[in-house]
Amino acid sequence: MGSGDADAIELGYTLACEEHGPRELVGFARRAEEAGFAFAMISDHFHPWTERQGHSPHVWSVIGGVAVATERLRVGTAVTCPTVRQHPAIVAQAAATCQAMLDGRFTLGVGTGEALNEHILGGSWPSAAVRREMLEEAVAVIRELWGGGLVEHRGRHYTVENARLYTLPDEPPPIVVAAAGPEAATLAGRIGDGFCGTAPDGDLLARFAEAGGSGPRYGQITICWAESDAEARRTALEWWPNAGLPGELGQVLPQPAHFEQAAQLVTEEQIARSIACGPDSEVHLDFIRRFADAGYDHVFVHQVGPDQEGFMRFYEREVLPHARALTASARP
Repeated sequence: MGSGDADAIELGYTLACEEHGPRELVGFARRAEEAGFAFAMISDHFHPWTERQGHSPHVWSVIGGVAVATERLRVGTAVTCPTVRQHPAIVAQAAATCQAMLDGRFTLGVGTGEALNEHILGGSWPSAAVRREMLEEAVAVIRELWGGGLVEHRGRHYTVENARLYTLPDEPPPIVVAAAGPEAATLAGRIGDGFCGTAPDGDLLARFAEAGGSGPRYGQITICWAESDAEARRTALEWWPNAGLPGELGQVLPQPAHFEQAAQLVTEEQIARSIACGPDSEVHLDFIRRFADAGYDHVFVHQVGPDQEGFMRFYEREVLPHARALTASARP
């Protein structure tokens, strides 16, 4: 779609591996398809953020179950880090298999990751600049393997020796690149088929476009539907206090226990500023509009806490019909 066009918003659902077990996640994906969500994005973690969240199943196994349980729902990772914990050649194979199983419904979302998940093999946690460099090389390796030929790669960060993928989909999945800062947004525009973010920041999307980026722009909002505002705030603070942590803590803290300690400083009032809480559909639609106004054309919703079915009924009835009328602001 060319510059100046307005894109209709597609609404998606977040499969939060940190909060739910694998069988529950597969059921939620099926329910999201029934409710009318166009796509689902699934987190790829080794650890949850906090002990209370309590889960972290292997993402590629869960996607296999989702592929069998759904017929139309598009599925993507939000996001996979293909640089430290997972070698890019293994991610290339896993993503190609997911695309084949989902019959073209898969999107590979990638990012530079967090120490929380990536430190587990004992290596050092690189600086942000080095992580971006690693991600750029990793994406190049993945794309080369998706070409179907024999790959020999000896780069600065990765070696691939005499490797070939034999199970390939008809078309490779698109790669969307996550960015929370201007340098990452520029990288996303240079190497990605789309953009993924967690803040309604139009400046980041402008950076993405200036670097040559095009394609879908995915934005995640975190919400907590409940029967009352007070219940929603309590639930959000109990299950997702990490939403209130400032700065780069989310990238550098290595253990759930550290997030627990930092989260003791977070209040319900702080949570309510970053998470749409309560039963008022206008509050939820306002959060979605913020992303649409920034230029996002795909918005996926993360419902915090165990009551996913109550959330599904609420969005099916009171949010999805109105959200479909929203359009993203014109691309920069």
